[in-house]
Amino acid sequence: MSIAFVFPGQGAQTIGMGQALAQAYPAARAVFDEVDEALGEKLSGLIWEGDIEALTLTQNAQPALMATSLAAMRALAAEGVGIDRAAFVAGHSLGEYSALAAAGSLSVADTARLLRIRGRAMQAAVPVGEGAMAALLGLGIEDAERVAAQAAQAAQGDEVCQVANENDPAQNVVSGHRAAVERALDLAKAAGAKRALMLPVSAPFHCALMQPAAEEMARALEGVTIVAPKVPLVANVLAEAVNEPARIAGLLVEQVTGRVRWRSSVEWMAAQGVTEVWEIGAGKALSGMVRRINKDVATRSIGTPDEVTAAAAEAEA
Repeated sequence: MSIAFVFPGQGAQTIGMGQALAQAYPAARAVFDEVDEALGEKLSGLIWEGDIEALTLTQNAQPALMATSLAAMRALAAEGVGIDRAAFVAGHSLGEYSALAAAGSLSVADTARLLRIRGRAMQAAVPVGEGAMAALLGLGIEDAERVAAQAAQAAQGDEVCQVANENDPAQNVVSGHRAAVERALDLAKAAGAKRALMLPVSAPFHCALMQPAAEEMARALEGVTIVAPKVPLVANVLAEAVNEPARIAGLLVEQVTGRVRWRSSVEWMAAQGVTEVWEIGAGKALSGMVRRINKDVATRSIGTPDEVTAAAAEAEA
């Protein structure tokens, strides 16, 4: 059995996530304390007892989801399943930072601060209302790329529309100027998409409009120490493993404007012999994607104490 540990991205957040882990495992509670101290605020209070709209703000959701994932990882370690049990780590967008922290490449405190900067920078890169993202369901990657290109070309001015997320064989996401993304909806339906719908996001992530945020992240990353991860990282924009610190830093910058190649990443890991994917943290979205990408790869979601103990029991079997 070869396992990959994967870490969720934005959209998985819920009020109360990770609280049961913190109550059951002192090591999990310590993660939330570390994040609170690093940010100089009680983010854990927002996560466990706050308002979902406030938690969903990009600047809060990103460090909050990381904290929840790392709490689950610490709980697993307390049950005897360390990071060395994984052949690879990977994360969806912000989840890549969680993966690096889990693998010891970044400290929890630095990761929290970087994600706060990343969230604010991505939100500020494009004025509210000018950008958008849309999911194209039932349309393969080549058709999605064609639709995005046509939507951008149809603009009167210089508008952006790009494939931002390659999630699974029939789910791709486009991002860019709102008018171009709206055109992509009609083009996708004409191309045979089962559904094409706007996503409730506050900014057009993972496209060229995020360049100001990429530049800010480049500056932020210069001030932190990145070491080689204990387990190779399957990077979003490459869909293959890396472990050199300088390369990782460059890819984290590139990731802000680049495509999240999740389908390709899962296919690459399966080709390397991965037979199980464990989703560490909030939600089960990545597990669903993995099953749609490769039905022969087993999945497990680990975000509660019961799920931690069940996973540890399987690892010992």
